[in-house]
Amino acid sequence: MKAKHQRLILVLLALVAVIGAALLAMSALKDQAAYFYTPGDVIKDSLPVGRAVRLGGMVKKGSIVREPDGVTIRFVVTDFKDEVPVVFKGIVPDLFKEDSGVIAEGKFTADGTFVADNILAKHDERYMPPQVAGAMHKSKSAEE
Repeated sequence: MKAKHQRLILVLLALVAVIGAALLAMSALKDQAAYFYTPGDVIKDSLPVGRAVRLGGMVKKGSIVREPDGVTIRFVVTDFKDEVPVVFKGIVPDLFKEDSGVIAEGKFTADGTFVADNILAKHDERYMPPQVAGAMHKSKSAEE
């Protein structure tokens, strides 16, 4: 076999290996991807129950209720148009409070409640995660 043919075969094998590795990586990460939703998206689209997603918006004023067990907390996430009830069992960040931005990672139950595994809170008074700000801006624009 000529050297030219050997190089061509090696290049083709390397290309196939890189494509195969990329497909395997994408397949493995497919189940780990968390999609972002606002309460308006939840109401508009029917979300599959049990799929890992992120829910973002503002913590509704007066909605935080701490359960007697000391670690379970219930609150409502709103985009000022629609609302979604959230349940979280664990320690919330120090900056988590009413009337502030939040992103909750978790899954929806059949009754429409969001069961959060992780809570992310804003880090200063004017900060809102870009995804939340953009999505909330869209829901306010659609309202008008």
